[in-house]
Amino acid sequence: MEVIKTEIEGLLIIKPRVFEDARGYFFESYSLREFEQKVGKIDFVQDNESMSSYGVMRGLHFQRPPYTQSKLVRCVKGTVLDVAVDIRKGSPTYGQHVAVELSEENHLQFFIPHGFAHGFSVLTEKAVFQYKCDNFYAPQADDGISILDDSLGIDWRIPVDKAILSEKDTKHVLFKDFETPFHYSLTPNR
Repeated sequence: MEVIKTEIEGLLIIKPRVFEDARGYFFESYSLREFEQKVGKIDFVQDNESMSSYGVMRGLHFQRPPYTQSKLVRCVKGTVLDVAVDIRKGSPTYGQHVAVELSEENHLQFFIPHGFAHGFSVLTEKAVFQYKCDNFYAPQADDGISILDDSLGIDWRIPVDKAILSEKDTKHVLFKDFETPFHYSLTPNR
């Protein structure tokens, strides 16, 4: 696998080695040994999957300490625009984001460590999205920032009138009203 650094420290794009022939393709979607060698030690404890239709936007989610989650995400059917926003107080990139198109064709994965809010928009008729987490879901720590906050400068590539959000996601605060529980350190917090 190839690890591609992004403009924000800690956010990484993972590009697997894909072997294709007349039968189709094969690749290792995750190898603990290789991940630890190239990214760092992590203990993923939960795998999740969602299926969504065009226009669905999920996010921007995170879990508050001590229930924080790092995620390794990928799209196995269709295409999504996946976004992580830096919410680490004191970070030189606080409030900035990285957007990555993940699809069944490109097989890319996106690693999002603690200290980032995460969301995605569905760009195809349907999308199946999978992610690994290094902590269990904790509803009492579930939180978020408004996915429609224009001040973040995210182009979700979905017209606002076509956006489909959960009731919960319509109630998240704007970034300017957000009080982060995360603090920046020189080493990524996983």
